[in-house]
Amino acid sequence: MGKIILTGDRPTGRLHIGHYAGSLKRRVELQNSGEYEKTYIMIADAQALTDNADNPEKVRQNIIEVALDYLACGLDPEKSTLFIQSQISELCELTFYYMDLVTVSRLQRNPTVKAEIQMRNFETSIPVGFFTYPISQAADITAFKATTVPVGEDQLPMIEQTREIVRKFNTVYDEVLVEPDALLPENQACMRLPGTDGKAKMSKSIGNCIYLSDSADEVRKKVMGMYTDPLHLQVSDPGHLEGNTVFIYLDAFCRQEHFERYLPEYAGLDELKAHYQRGGLGDVKVKKFLNNVLQEELEPVRSRRKEYEKDIPAIYDILKKGSGEAREVAAQTLSDVKRAMKINYFDDADLIQAQVEKYR
Repeated sequence: MGKIILTGDRPTGRLHIGHYAGSLKRRVELQNSGEYEKTYIMIADAQALTDNADNPEKVRQNIIEVALDYLACGLDPEKSTLFIQSQISELCELTFYYMDLVTVSRLQRNPTVKAEIQMRNFETSIPVGFFTYPISQAADITAFKATTVPVGEDQLPMIEQTREIVRKFNTVYDEVLVEPDALLPENQACMRLPGTDGKAKMSKSIGNCIYLSDSADEVRKKVMGMYTDPLHLQVSDPGHLEGNTVFIYLDAFCRQEHFERYLPEYAGLDELKAHYQRGGLGDVKVKKFLNNVLQEELEPVRSRRKEYEKDIPAIYDILKKGSGEAREVAAQTLSDVKRAMKINYFDDADLIQAQVEKYR
């Protein structure tokens, strides 16, 4: 069996530049690399409902937003299977069976779950579906026998829990499931971009995101209002790079050719950083440079998205076709799992014959 990728996003809003840097851009590269036999890209609406159960319309409306962003970034339905999680009922059944292989205390120790619960203020009232999210994710990954899961560093505990479930299942029942490996971004700065306000996490609710669908003017305004160094009050003041959002974004996005086009007086990013640190370089100049870099990166995405927006029914057709293909694969895995667990009663001719002999 060749290498298989499974990855995706929760449809709780339009995708932003953090998604793009951390995963989307890499997904397109992997899709086009020829190294993978199959690439599955999931819109994880069922997982989104675990903490949005009282607002299903929010999830419903954002299915198309995520799909448009996927296609605009270059994910190709001829090369990648794009599907909607809730349309693959086999994933729910796999989740149910895997629950017997995981203890409550193990879920409670999962660092990602603990952090997400705290962020959502669920400490006193945790939805069961949200609490068991790592088990659901294991079902998603194993249903397609994924060998590779591109993730950010914060998701590593989730992949490790999937690996534990796979090992437990294969030991207790049969060697059916594939143990996946995590694939981290190559560019360290892309692992988790901060919000434009300098906060550690981009959040739609506090408005510190640059969306892939933002207009050029919206991007410019957000860049020019970015958090930098609060101690860099005068141009002549020495500046600090640590925690400086503008330079974190430059680490993630700028390339040598950007200096040749937009800031030719500098040999590269190291020289720009050195000037900023010794003083004499203003934040406005650096922000204007970053704006040029981001506009160049995002303009093709915006243009492609506008083209796809002209035929929305075609987008749903892509998702319907992909969901059908994904369900066939998940159904085969579920069949293998039920056989290994010895709950494939009606398909087991040996079992039926043995019962015949027993009661003869």
